[in-house]
Amino acid sequence: MKKHIPNTITCLNLISGCIATYWAFEGHFPMALLFIVIGAVFDFFDGMTARLLHVSSPIGKELDSLADDITFGFAPSAMIYKYLDLQLCPLVLDAPWMTEHSFVPYLAFIMAAFSALRLAKFNLDERQAMGFIGLPTPANALFWGALFVGGADFLYSLSFSAWYVLIGMFISCYLLVSEIPMFALKFKTWGWKGNEIKYIFLITCIPLLLLLGVLGLAAIIAWYVILSAIVALKSNT
Repeated sequence: MKKHIPNTITCLNLISGCIATYWAFEGHFPMALLFIVIGAVFDFFDGMTARLLHVSSPIGKELDSLADDITFGFAPSAMIYKYLDLQLCPLVLDAPWMTEHSFVPYLAFIMAAFSALRLAKFNLDERQAMGFIGLPTPANALFWGALFVGGADFLYSLSFSAWYVLIGMFISCYLLVSEIPMFALKFKTWGWKGNEIKYIFLITCIPLLLLLGVLGLAAIIAWYVILSAIVALKSNT
């Protein structure tokens, strides 16, 4: 019986991603973000449960990647699609497909494909035991969800905001499959030495959340990428 518990939790992650996708297509981004966060919680506990119960299995690994691509790949892509559709393709005589930029919103689903590629690479890459190579899909999904929820007023105030979102999406696609080393919040010891970057990151997250609220979550992901890139550059010099 216990061998089914981790896979059940993984399926709850997948279901959360399906619900998030539904709300994204409905244009209700706060609910979409909520279910992405719920999916992230299930994603955290399924692996932990498998390790605690000693029931890790190949099927669990494959199921986890499938669930993650729905929750952290397809759901945020659906949010981008809906935003681009609202911005670029308003109804024209009840025929939105007749508008000039009607094909552009569909480009959003390229990110779902890159998320799947990133997850496949993660499953095969043995270098990612204590860190990541490329941007993790949950971080990418949380960035876009928080941006659309917390930064809605900011986005709508920008001219050509849809094109900025599209450019940002392609940057996300690159980061997902890039060879940039990114640190994970895993601690072998709790001391300062050897964990400086992790503690600096955690400390700086607090004012970002306090000052920016939900948008602070997007800022934290951006800061995580920047800090990881700085560390990678320093280690190569």
